[in-house]
Amino acid sequence: MSDPQPLEEEEYDMSGARLALTLCVTKAREGSEVDLKALESMFRHLGFESTMKRDPTAQQFQEEMEKFQQAIDNWEEPVSCAFVVLMAHGDEGLLEGEDGEMVRLDDLFQVLNNKNCQALRAKPKVFIVQACRGEHRDPGEAVGGSEVMMVTDDSPQTIPTYTDILHVYSTVEGYIAYRHDEEGSYFIQTLVDVFINWKASILELLTEVTRRMADAELLQEGRMRKVNPEVQSTLRKKLYLQ
Repeated sequence: MSDPQPLEEEEYDMSGARLALTLCVTKAREGSEVDLKALESMFRHLGFESTMKRDPTAQQFQEEMEKFQQAIDNWEEPVSCAFVVLMAHGDEGLLEGEDGEMVRLDDLFQVLNNKNCQALRAKPKVFIVQACRGEHRDPGEAVGGSEVMMVTDDSPQTIPTYTDILHVYSTVEGYIAYRHDEEGSYFIQTLVDVFINWKASILELLTEVTRRMADAELLQEGRMRKVNPEVQSTLRKKLYLQ
C-alpha cells in the first residue's frame, strides 16, 4: 500500500476588502455592549470595514442584510471576505427582533449565498450567531444505501449555491446560550480573544474556541453548566484572517 499523500492546501485570497456587519439586539440583553466593543476591536485588528446596528426589529434584520449585500456588490474594489454577527434572543432557526417578532436565520443566510451576492461568489462568508437555540441546559458528563456516482468535469466552471459559507453558533441545536450581565457572552469574548491573539486557519481557531469553552464551567441559576459552540462549514479552502 502506498503512503498517504499530503493534502495540497489552497488558501482564499484575502488581499481585497474585508467587510463586516453586526446586528445586535441590546434590549433585555445585558452585557451586549461589552460584546459589541470586543467585536469592534477584533474587526479593527483584522482589517475589516465594520458596520454595527443596534436593536433591529425582525424586519430590519432582513433589510439590513439586504443593504449589506447591495453594498458588497457595489463595492469599488474586489471584496475578499464578509463577516456577519447576529446577536439576539432566539430559538432553533429563529432570531427575535427588538419588536418581539421572529426572523428566520435561513432567510438571513441566503442573502449572501453564491446565487444572491455576486461579489462574494466563491468568497468566504462567515456568520457568527450569539443566540439561544432552544431551552435545554447541559450539566456536562463525566469523562449502506443506493450507489451514488460522482461526476467531475473541469468545464464549465460552476460552483454550488451554498459553498464558501461558515456558520458559527454560540451553542448547539436545542440549547440555550449564556451571557454575563457585565462581562458579555462567554462565546463572543472567547472568540475575540482567540481571533486577535492567535494565527491559524479559521477552523483551527474555532477548534481552540470550542476547546476553551468545553473546558470551562459556567455557573447559572446556582448550578454548574457546560456549553460549546457549533461550527458548520462549506469552506473549500483555508481561510486565514492574519
